[in-house]
Amino acid sequence: MSYHKPVLLSESIDSLEIRCDGVYVDMTYGGGGHSREILNRLGSKGRLIAFDQDLDSQSNIIEDERLIFFRQNNIYLMQTLDFLKIKKVDGILADLGVSSHQLDKKNRGFSFQPGYTLDMRMNQKQNLDAIGVINNYTETELSNLFFLNGDLKNSKKIAKEICIERANKKITKTNHLNSVLEKFFNHKTRNSFLARVYQSIRIEVNKELEFLKEILTQSKKILSKNGIISVITYHSAEDRLVKRYFKNGCFDEEPIKDEFGNSLNPFKLKFQFLKPNESELKFNIRSRSAKLRSALKL
Repeated sequence: MSYHKPVLLSESIDSLEIRCDGVYVDMTYGGGGHSREILNRLGSKGRLIAFDQDLDSQSNIIEDERLIFFRQNNIYLMQTLDFLKIKKVDGILADLGVSSHQLDKKNRGFSFQPGYTLDMRMNQKQNLDAIGVINNYTETELSNLFFLNGDLKNSKKIAKEICIERANKKITKTNHLNSVLEKFFNHKTRNSFLARVYQSIRIEVNKELEFLKEILTQSKKILSKNGIISVITYHSAEDRLVKRYFKNGCFDEEPIKDEFGNSLNPFKLKFQFLKPNESELKFNIRSRSAKLRSALKL
């Protein structure tokens, strides 16, 4: 099954500095590309714990006794490690992107291509979907999510237009939503504009920023000394959170400090960030917005 091309594969796995007998976590298993490379570098005593709440990911599970796969949200990381009687891990990897498989399947509704039903749920069993957000959120709530999740400066106008249209007819298809938004883009800006609108809705449907904060907070507690966390981001909202947390040890603009003004940040940046090289971009254009950030637990 062709599921997804793993982004920044060598760079992300290299950044973890895999120990052959270490314990690692793949927070976003997907097609198993990153997990497979981690397993290639682990010895017989190493272990890999992987998470993915998407039902489709189960068809990609690698047959390897060192891999323990959980089909659930990765916010249950600490709870799961406690269940496995694992106190600390040596590395954590999270690829925050939507897989090519999810984008290409019409019934998943992640893409703005014509004919797709507006769904966007990573967990197909949850109640809230894109149709619910678009048709039930207040104008203010829509405006806020477009501004915060998509950096759309005209978020109020976008929200107002959607609310006017949905009063006449429920918006359930990509064609309908795209037609409502036509006044906000031209031929050149169409794809980039729609990508940000759909991104904003998807983030809200899956509570992605809230969950990202949770897994970053948990990483501080379960990484061993000199353990490494590496995260691949795809848009400014999530990248800001990761950058700030690695730099300051919190989500504030200033680092956490003790009473004497000394930094209490438990992380040290391994590098600023890495982006896909030209050869990867030719092979996988969807990787163009990816950034890899990595930090060492002190």
